Amino acid sequence: MSAPVYATAHSVAALLPKLQDADSDHRFMSLNDLFNILSSASHTILSHDYGTANRTVDGILKTLDDQNGEVQNLAVKWYSCGLSLFSIAHQYAELTHLICLSLTPLVVKLPPSILPPLIEKLSNLTIQNSVDRSISSTALRTVVTSLPRPVPSTPNSKAVDESYSAISRVLIPRLVGHAVMPSSVKNAPKPPPGLLQLDRDEAVEPDAVDVLVEVARCFGPMLDGREVAALTGVVTNIFNDPTPSTVVKKRAVVALSALAHHFSDDLLSSYVSTLIEGLRSSHLTPAKRRLLINITGALARSIPDTFGPYLKTLTPFVLSAVSEAELTDQLQSLAEDGDADPEADEVREAALIALESFLACCSSEMRFYTAETIDAALLFLRYDPNVTVDDSDSDMGGVHDPDDFEMDDDVEQDTGMSDDDDSSWKVRRCAAKLIYTLIATRANGDLLENGTLYDKVAPVLLERFKEREENVRLEIMATTGLLIRKTGENAAAKHLTRFDESDTVGHLSQSRKRRRGSSDSSMVEGDSPAPPPTVTALRRASPPLYGPQASLAQLIPSIVDLLIQLAKLNSPGTRLALIMLLKDIVAVQPGGLTADMPQVIELVADSIKASGTMSTGATLATTVGGAGSATGNNIRLEALKLAAAITESHPSQVLQPFLEKLMPGISLAARDRYYKIASEAIHIVELFVKVLTPHEPQSQKSAPQHLLEGLYDIILERTHATNADGEVRQQAVRALGTLLARTSASRSTPYFSKDQRTAALEVLAECLKNETTRMTAIRAAGDVASHASAEIDLSSEWVHQVSLELASQLRKSNRSVRIISLATLRSLVLNAAGKTRNFDAHAKKTLIDSLTPLLTANDVALLGPTLVILGSLMQSGGGKIVDDALVQAICSLTFASIAGAALDALLLLARRMAEAGEGQPLMHALLKDVGVNGDTNVVGKLIGTLLVSGGPTLGVKMEDFVAELQEAQDDQRRCLALAVLGETGLRMGSASTLEPKLFMAHFKSKLDQVPLSAAVALGRAGAGDPAKYLPVILKELGGKGSSRYLLLHSIKEMLQRTGDAQTDLSPFARRIWDKLVQTSRAEDCRAVGAECLGRLTMVDPSQFIASLQDSLKDKDPSVRGVVIQAIRYALADSSDVLDDSLQPVIIEMLTTMLADGDLENARLALTTLISAVHNKPYLIVPNLGKLVPAVMTQSVIKPELVREVEMGPFMHKIDDGLELRKSAYETLFALMETAFSRLNAVEFFDRVMAGLEDEHDIRVLCNLMLTKLVVLEPDETRRRLDQIAAQFRAILSVKLKESAVKQEVEKAEEANKSVLRVTCLLNDAFPAAAAGGGVWGANGGAGAGAGAGARSTAAGASGQQHKEWRHYWEWARRDFGGPLKEVQEERVFMRHE
Repeated sequence: MSAPVYATAHSVAALLPKLQDADSDHRFMSLNDLFNILSSASHTILSHDYGTANRTVDGILKTLDDQNGEVQNLAVKWYSCGLSLFSIAHQYAELTHLICLSLTPLVVKLPPSILPPLIEKLSNLTIQNSVDRSISSTALRTVVTSLPRPVPSTPNSKAVDESYSAISRVLIPRLVGHAVMPSSVKNAPKPPPGLLQLDRDEAVEPDAVDVLVEVARCFGPMLDGREVAALTGVVTNIFNDPTPSTVVKKRAVVALSALAHHFSDDLLSSYVSTLIEGLRSSHLTPAKRRLLINITGALARSIPDTFGPYLKTLTPFVLSAVSEAELTDQLQSLAEDGDADPEADEVREAALIALESFLACCSSEMRFYTAETIDAALLFLRYDPNVTVDDSDSDMGGVHDPDDFEMDDDVEQDTGMSDDDDSSWKVRRCAAKLIYTLIATRANGDLLENGTLYDKVAPVLLERFKEREENVRLEIMATTGLLIRKTGENAAAKHLTRFDESDTVGHLSQSRKRRRGSSDSSMVEGDSPAPPPTVTALRRASPPLYGPQASLAQLIPSIVDLLIQLAKLNSPGTRLALIMLLKDIVAVQPGGLTADMPQVIELVADSIKASGTMSTGATLATTVGGAGSATGNNIRLEALKLAAAITESHPSQVLQPFLEKLMPGISLAARDRYYKIASEAIHIVELFVKVLTPHEPQSQKSAPQHLLEGLYDIILERTHATNADGEVRQQAVRALGTLLARTSASRSTPYFSKDQRTAALEVLAECLKNETTRMTAIRAAGDVASHASAEIDLSSEWVHQVSLELASQLRKSNRSVRIISLATLRSLVLNAAGKTRNFDAHAKKTLIDSLTPLLTANDVALLGPTLVILGSLMQSGGGKIVDDALVQAICSLTFASIAGAALDALLLLARRMAEAGEGQPLMHALLKDVGVNGDTNVVGKLIGTLLVSGGPTLGVKMEDFVAELQEAQDDQRRCLALAVLGETGLRMGSASTLEPKLFMAHFKSKLDQVPLSAAVALGRAGAGDPAKYLPVILKELGGKGSSRYLLLHSIKEMLQRTGDAQTDLSPFARRIWDKLVQTSRAEDCRAVGAECLGRLTMVDPSQFIASLQDSLKDKDPSVRGVVIQAIRYALADSSDVLDDSLQPVIIEMLTTMLADGDLENARLALTTLISAVHNKPYLIVPNLGKLVPAVMTQSVIKPELVREVEMGPFMHKIDDGLELRKSAYETLFALMETAFSRLNAVEFFDRVMAGLEDEHDIRVLCNLMLTKLVVLEPDETRRRLDQIAAQFRAILSVKLKESAVKQEVEKAEEANKSVLRVTCLLNDAFPAAAAGGGVWGANGGAGAGAGAGARSTAAGASGQQHKEWRHYWEWARRDFGGPLKEVQEERVFMRHE
């Protein structure tokens, strides 16, 4: 290679003459050298050498027409360098197109003055040695895309202005054929005929239209109104003239959708008027009608916000093309003439696609035409002119009879067209897609609730399962699946239940309905944990009684029968689709296939056994829910998932008779080499174990022993298989744990022999030592330990071995391993069969030594289980096991503010130590080493617990602390003494000799901490003996003075202990209520008084709910505010009595609260609604429609609440409604997490968009909402990308003043980071929106139907729809590259975590 050493203009000039050498080898080498120079040179290499630049342009243009193929090939390489985006996204198959796509390296290095001549030469370029006439247009398009372009909200640079000047002066006149803008040059020559003019000798090329598209896309914001009008006019001329080809007109539709973004209101209105006139024309041909309808659909996709209002006028014209009257006329004409009109079907296809676009992009405007749209879609879903249709079949009122199911393959009538020429299947497919879009956009609202979708649409969908074209059939099945899933989303919010009845074999977790006062420490109060739940089904749901769920339940038998018939077809695509549809049914209606179980199991068993690779021509990625291509492995995998879903959702007694049928296929799949199939099969084996081992004793006798033996062999074989994939072995270990847990020897007839169980336990113990299976094995061991119920279930040797292995894992740095090891170890020490009697003194010492380092307040997740395990070990006795290290570790905990379950477990451990006679070292350390230096509350409770449980062995008595309280001068010592005495009084109960006056005497202490400590201590002591303390407290509460606030804290402390048996406040409930209502009127007592009222409501809901409801109507806003807060506290209770009392009145109460005119009360009402949504969704969500409008209203900025106040020389605006709006958005956030399917997505997005313009805190919350909406509503999120881009750009463009304080700078940085974080998330979720493109090469050929044109138009419109987002993403990457990179790295790190 002879490339010069230095890349200079002189080196380039030296090579240019060689490009014309007669020897093709010399030309090739010279061009190669020139390529190397310009590829490595800076952009300024030719910017100051006009002559060399001009000659370089001429030389390169000539090489495009070189007769030598190798030179052309090298030109391709030379031009393609630096244009990776276009060469990947828009690469043509033909060589000449690739050449033209590669002009970027030259364009970016030319001086600005060369650009207009270059465009002129390219537009007049004539190729002699190529048959492709589109080279010049393709080259022009590449030049336009390579030039610097404007960025929204950013001042145009000089390079951008110069680029637009060249486009405006040269290219646009060259496109339209005349000068558009006034020229400063006198007597300027007239432009040659335009590339898009129709009166030229040559026909308009499609690639010339593509040049216009790129001009609009790249320089649209800079185009003058006259230029937009001129370009629109030339496109309109193409539409109106019959000579341009179909492909040209399709590209022209794309061009119009690109220009539409820059239409003025007048131009858009004028163009819509033109469309209306064309559609009304009496001389309208089918081809012209199809074109006009395609244009309306493209405009709806391109500019939905501005074009939407015109749909009220335009939609009737589109609907008329798919009306029943027009179809009847056509069929009559067909019967008379015998010749079918293929253009009629193309018009209908275009109309259905346009209606789909209207629904997807302008759903609000299309509500008026819902009925007509449904009628049209259903009419043409059944449209098949080649098939005879009986009048009885056209009745849409009933469900198709499966007995009459027959594929329409050979029922052709004499209609003048054969099946090969029939294009009606495209119409039916578009009709199915239209219904799909209708369900997707309207199923969250009225159409599902009022029965339209099930009464009118569903029967026709089922009828068309007999569709003979597979593409159409798959679309219909996908649409039916969407309807079922939408029913499930609606029901998930509407039919929320109070209980989670899942029968899993995991660790015993705290129920959501945890009683107040319960804690993790309750696990060691008895000899064993609570027994496993006694339910038959793995997951059960009550049958729906009304609404869409009931309608679906009625259709399920018909759907299943039809799917069974479809399974007889030899179609892999249909087989995969029907499996996916059955999965949707099972997911939405657990137990819904019970009546059809024999047929379904037969289908599943047959699909699981299927092997080999099959393919289908259907686009299953979209029609079968994204399940992928219909290969044999995919069908087997989805069939296995369906079997798992059925097993999880149906009762055991229903499934057991059919397991024999499934076992051969499952056994074969469990040994499959494909790890996904094997893993899913073993998961089903685990579920089969649960089915065969139900908890009900009456069902145990029906479990076939040979099936369990077979499952046992499969699990042990796959657990031992060292050549199996890691995921398969982990699943096998999980199944082994389930098998051992569910086959306890407590049964009269054991499931397995002792030797079999011992062998399985040894395998599990070995898996604990394997790095790849350790985590799963630890969880499995926890399952076995928590469910073992007989002595022979767990041998002492196995418990000892596993416990020591788990203890060694506690020293690992992996926190996840430590957490699950602790959970399993807790199950071992708490279970009756594996009780601590299996631990000898050495083992206990080893365990305590391993657990002691975990006694730190830095990790509460580890602290709670550790304290529970130590408490259980302490209870077992067996010698002295408390050492100095354990005492010091416990003392170290007192320096942190421990609360909740961890504190309860710590107190229980102290009690166990005192009862075992080993509490004296801890008491001594607490008094000597900790004292008042620790947390007074924690230390006081520990000492009080030791005093009551340890007795005289501690060397300290309660009287010592009474004396300390009376004699100490140090306030800290008095607070500690109060805490000790309060805990002592609580635990001694009625045996306590402490009097209320002892505590109340310190209410008037000068230090605020002492009176509050006295009040809390009084409440704790009173909780131990209410009969003694409450009369005194209530008497004092009726008086006047500052002590009322403290006494309320005492009552609150007592109410917090109402879950304890000794704290029975019901005899005093009414007296307490009256005193609280009276006292809470005082301003300083409202907050604590409201909490007390709420907690007291939990004691007797039937009595006090009505009182709260009456008080909501009080004229005093302060009283209403207290009541609203009280209701919020009461909602935290999970008792059934409270739920039953609230159910009839909760909606009325919330409605009254939300309508309160007081701003503070309205804010409190919103927080109460949030509490209700989180704690009582089953009471709130079914009636959400009555509450959401008030929340939406409160999220709007109210100008009347914004006032100006004078602050020195400045006027400052204060928004009194800001806090109320914050609460409204917090409520919307809570509703989104709990019941988004019940909300109107469009209205919800409107509020989010408005919130992005609000104050900082609301913007942050709206950003969080967007992160969830990406998952919950991806389609609407994608449609709003341009709006989001505008809002985000405005936030990032805010510039702080130089005088900004630190807090303002930090707030701005936080806002920017929040925006950039969401930006990255949206870009990851919708990468095509930022990449753009999809226009070139997306169009069909000349023979394509209307659908191809409309779809390609949709691609072009989609590229334009996200234009603002693409510009925003480019701007963010350029101007915020550093922060954006940090956010992206943070996201990657979080994903790895």
